[in-house]
Amino acid sequence: MSNSGEERATPGTEAGSGVQHAGGRAVQRPAGSPRPDSDRDDGLHDDAPPITLTSSQAKRASSTARGMLIATGATIAVVLPVYFLNPTYTAETYKRDIDVATVARQAAGDAGYLPASPDLPEGWSSNYARWVTGRSDSVDFWEVGFLTSDSGFIQLTQSDDANPTWVAQRIGDAQVSGTRTISGLEWELLDAPNGDTVLRSDVDGATVILNGEASLTEFDTMGAAVIQDVRQNAVEEAERLSSSDTDG
Repeated sequence: MSNSGEERATPGTEAGSGVQHAGGRAVQRPAGSPRPDSDRDDGLHDDAPPITLTSSQAKRASSTARGMLIATGATIAVVLPVYFLNPTYTAETYKRDIDVATVARQAAGDAGYLPASPDLPEGWSSNYARWVTGRSDSVDFWEVGFLTSDSGFIQLTQSDDANPTWVAQRIGDAQVSGTRTISGLEWELLDAPNGDTVLRSDVDGATVILNGEASLTEFDTMGAAVIQDVRQNAVEEAERLSSSDTDG
């Protein structure tokens, strides 16, 4: 039984003193010094409540993780087929072989004339051919893209309803650098800021513009083929009209 004036001491420590009992022997600790970390940690661990989840919280956490896995799996299932079905990009990816003559015949009804489909050497091909109409400038035109045998590119534009504004828009910022004669016909030679070459001329009433990245020799080949085809189409159209008048 303790005396009334006596301080109570915690187990293992003498009240008001720096003595701590450890393993049955007294350890002197200076008065006012902090308690060892082990003592403080023991107290924290003893006081901290255990972290627990209710059944509903655990269910929600499980549902969220499961949803993320399902969404990730669905994304992969959509992306992988697209990735494997699309070819790796190469220079051949955009190479096509359009039948320009067939498309030209189909466009003739809207154009009112047979657009040019030049006969080019082996190794040349076309990746697009189209009749362009319904523009705000009211100028309709024939447009074909050609890939040369040396991996160059030349675009052919033809219109029988061109005006200076339309020509200026098609040429853009290209600057005149001289002239070039192809098959006896003089063409205006221009250089574009992006390095492209531009050739422009009038062939039997049709305005023809050639532009792209290719050698001048390839432009000569293209120009000569276009001149021949436009002139041949004009002769055939004149013969057809003459025959119609005779029959009428």
